[in-house]
Amino acid sequence: MQIGTPLSPNATRVMLLGSGELGKEVIIALQRLGVEVIAVDRYKNAPGHQVAHRAYTIDMTDDKALRDLIAQEKPHLIVPEIEALNTNTLADVESSGIATVIPTVKAVQLTMNREGIRRLAAEELSLPTSPYAFARSEAELQAAIDAGIGYPCFIKPTMSSSGKGQSRITNASEVKTAWDYAASGGRVNQGVVIVEGQIDFDYEITLLTVRAKNAAGETQTYFCEPIGHVQEKGDYVESWQPQAMTTGALQESKRIAKAVTDSLGGLGLFGVELFIKGDKVWFSEVSPRPHDTGMVTMASQRFSEFDLHARAILGLPVDVSLRDAAASAVIYGQHETNNLVFDGVEAALAVPSSDIRLFGKPESFIKRRMGVALATGKDTDEARGRAKLAASLVKPKVAPKTA
Repeated sequence: MQIGTPLSPNATRVMLLGSGELGKEVIIALQRLGVEVIAVDRYKNAPGHQVAHRAYTIDMTDDKALRDLIAQEKPHLIVPEIEALNTNTLADVESSGIATVIPTVKAVQLTMNREGIRRLAAEELSLPTSPYAFARSEAELQAAIDAGIGYPCFIKPTMSSSGKGQSRITNASEVKTAWDYAASGGRVNQGVVIVEGQIDFDYEITLLTVRAKNAAGETQTYFCEPIGHVQEKGDYVESWQPQAMTTGALQESKRIAKAVTDSLGGLGLFGVELFIKGDKVWFSEVSPRPHDTGMVTMASQRFSEFDLHARAILGLPVDVSLRDAAASAVIYGQHETNNLVFDGVEAALAVPSSDIRLFGKPESFIKRRMGVALATGKDTDEARGRAKLAASLVKPKVAPKTA
């Protein structure tokens, strides 16, 4: 692929729809390759806004607003980074030859909605998943649980991110609360929730799967080393790479990830979430973009997941090799404020082989991810200890008001 010069008539233009902390790193990776980047988000001064060539704040579910901005900016590639989008608009834009949607319109439409991707994996591709059902009312939810899902089970909106709207329940008295929480927690209220039965698994992983061009110009699938992670209420709190696995489990994970990503098509990096028990593997979810647990790759790999995504969507070669055992740990805001400061950064960076990323989000919530600590070590245990220590030393505080 020929790459132009930013801010010139021959520029290669990429528009990101969603410009949070993951989008910010994708923008930086694209700019290192000479790409002109337009960052779009639903709120002002999003992390990606702060580093892009141009930034816009719009409702990305609004057909006219999205269509008008695309017509104004004329991007060559459109890279969705969030779920709350008007995918019908994107489908029309691509079919009209205006721009290419990454990785594909099909991938964006299916993965923005848990119903679409679960039916693809379980019903079309016959991949192993947890038992599940969809409900459009509290009564349907209770009936699905009673019909065989059972307790404990997980209730999730069909469209959400970072654990929003998700809950685990253990008896019938919790169904109404879970329904109300799921209905209010989705990025776009679809009036549908998914209920999943609990699987007895040993651990869960993210298998970063890259569809990229090889030396012959053919699309090839590449796999990063598996990433282990801990989640609380559906939101990741720490991750590490590599996760130790049996040969059988790793091969089955790759088979499942390739089947899903081949079906979704296109070029780019996918975050495939899987449950593991011994040699058994169950498909959980897939994101057609860099994954939050994959932030560990900023310390562990020669090229981070953001570099790999940028290279892949531009049709450039990729290298998924591991450099060091590494880990990441989340830094939460701990306060409800739009005036946050961070103490202890120097102490965190004094932890051996550590680093931090502060995302620059303009508003903090108690459980909002405001940064991440990274660390390497002789093995993942040492790296995890260092990353968690570094994260704990960063102390978010509300800045005093000034006159």
